[in-house]
Amino acid sequence: QVQLVESGGGLVQPGGSLRLSCAVSGSGFRVGAMGWYRQAPGKERELVALIRSDGSAAYGDSVKGRVSASRDNAKNTLDLEMNTLNDEDTAVYYCNARVMDRTSKVSFEWGPGTQVTVSS
Repeated sequence: QVQLVESGGGLVQPGGSLRLSCAVSGSGFRVGAMGWYRQAPGKERELVALIRSDGSAAYGDSVKGRVSASRDNAKNTLDLEMNTLNDEDTAVYYCNARVMDRTSKVSFEWGPGTQVTVSS
């Protein structure tokens, strides 16, 4: 069974920085693309960052230039560095991973989310 766990959320002041981490655990699967998404109250979930297994990355327009994602394929971890945060970055941040099991079945797994609040 695949499990995703996020960490690193919390309260940060405007203009500050924060680092989020995601770890994929379990056995009998391979991890493909991994990503961070966020959802603010009353808004749809949106892409923050996506890193494919080949290392290529894509970032959401609202965070482009302020965030950087990195992954460790050996450890199945994904980190997100966020800078120059503002109140519009307040949201629950979710980790997502495309996984393939031994039967080649593909699924998209989500973590429970971690709250990020930007406030003075």
